[in-house]
Amino acid sequence: MTLILALDFGGTKLAAGIAHLGSREWLRYERRLSPANVDAKTDLEIMRSLIYSLLQGITPSVIGVSFGGPVDATTGTVRLSHHVAGWENIPLKELLEAEFGIPASVDNDANVAALGEYRFGAGQGCHSLFYITVSTGVGGGWILNGKPWRGTSGMAGEIGHMVVDPNGPVCLCGKRGCVERLASGPYMAQNVREILENVDVQAASRRVPQRHRQASVLRGFPPLKQLARHRGGEVLRGLVGDNLQLLTGQLVSQAAADGDDLAKEVLYQAAWALGVGIGNVANLMNPQRFILGGGVTKAGEIFWQGLRKVARETALPEVTFEIVPAALGDEAPLWGAVALAESLLTMK
Repeated sequence: MTLILALDFGGTKLAAGIAHLGSREWLRYERRLSPANVDAKTDLEIMRSLIYSLLQGITPSVIGVSFGGPVDATTGTVRLSHHVAGWENIPLKELLEAEFGIPASVDNDANVAALGEYRFGAGQGCHSLFYITVSTGVGGGWILNGKPWRGTSGMAGEIGHMVVDPNGPVCLCGKRGCVERLASGPYMAQNVREILENVDVQAASRRVPQRHRQASVLRGFPPLKQLARHRGGEVLRGLVGDNLQLLTGQLVSQAAADGDDLAKEVLYQAAWALGVGIGNVANLMNPQRFILGGGVTKAGEIFWQGLRKVARETALPEVTFEIVPAALGDEAPLWGAVALAESLLTMK
């Protein structure tokens, strides 16, 4: 029976799985977190160990690969990773084919996850969808008329670097106010950390009248220095024992669920930025469905309600669309890698 090897190189984790062609269950599966300050060489060594742990004498027919960064899907060359050093112009497809002697296909994680959700998840039955992953970074992948659409140079779908606040904080890409700079997990944690490090606790605890907070939401979101005037931070500090370096996007979401006002504001800020991006994409391309995956999308109703409200207010009234969570969860890129590998089999 035909076996498919699926690989997922994420910004903070690596995963690999083997599945029979046509199966919806893993024959074998392994996942590992990346060490701190990891580089491409270490990523490759960890993935190689995962692969050989899975194989154990099994020979797959094809390899599908999801990579967390820009990829030339035609050649399978990784252009770079925004989160892991040393990935510039690495011929990943060539390396895998040379070592394992079977065909491989490599693409950006958002493109691959879009394909996975289209084939196996929340995109079934749609002819057009836009998948967005909101995690270490923010990326997007298109399915148009039932086929992946990558753009002229493979860069279609980069909603994470859509500018929604030209006066906002500087993103890793060098621009100000990108969706990723406001909505990704690490940046949410950084925003909270900067507020709590630079503002006196008593000043940060002063309550801003609710009517003022609502007005700021309707106009957009308040700058970070204004967020600091809102009451909050106590729950956040308690979760990390006052060691602010331990803050993560997940803890910001947890604190928001526990009622921390500052965490709720930063979480809403993320929802606002992503909602503006989605509303504009809806106006421009009008897909049937937006499918959202990644760790930040597990933040709860504060995030989802704000996101849907802002997206709907940003889009034209005549533009119809749905915003739904990914059905495949964190495994969307890996199942997309299965679908990517299947396409190699149909080309034989």
